[in-house]
Amino acid sequence: MDIKQIFENNRNWIIKQLQIDEDYFKKLGKGQSPEFLYIGCSDSRVSAEELMGLEPGEVFVHRNIANMVPNTDLNSMSVINYAVVHLKVNHIVVCGHYGCGGVHAAMQQSDLGILNPWLRNIRDVYRIHRRTLDAITDDEEKYKKLVELNVQEQCINVIKTAEVQKAFRERGLKVYGWVFDIHSGRLIDLDINFTEILKDITKIYKISD
Repeated sequence: MDIKQIFENNRNWIIKQLQIDEDYFKKLGKGQSPEFLYIGCSDSRVSAEELMGLEPGEVFVHRNIANMVPNTDLNSMSVINYAVVHLKVNHIVVCGHYGCGGVHAAMQQSDLGILNPWLRNIRDVYRIHRRTLDAITDDEEKYKKLVELNVQEQCINVIKTAEVQKAFRERGLKVYGWVFDIHSGRLIDLDINFTEILKDITKIYKISD
């Protein structure tokens, strides 16, 4: 792909959008009021808006390696704060995907340099769920299960935040855990029981009004 082609693609995209709606860019310029915050993986094969069938302005997106939400990561925490407090999103989605290189790398016993501290968060997920994962003998199934459990733990990290707890009380904000099956294009809802998890973890993580 030539860089010049990117700009040609951009010009063609502008023409296409204006043919559909001559006020398209005027509308974009008026600001955003998304209902969703999507926290996903940086993998180049996974596009949030496309897989959700949404348009620009309808979903606020944060992406990093393996869709992580470490509570010490200022980037993730700033995104959650801005989305919940200022944009007033009512739905937060953590979406992992099968075929995730970050999760696969975390399963390997090798020194990956600067990636080590980041991948340690995924290895912590493995440690928490070691009994479940070690009971799975098929490596591919174990890998897929870790993808799912990682999503679950990142949802819990989202729920730990003061902004999310407050928004739940004030306007019923919900958190969802999904997995994108890269081989079929299907979105899978992990049916994470947000309300029960919130009740459980707020015994420890509850932020006072």
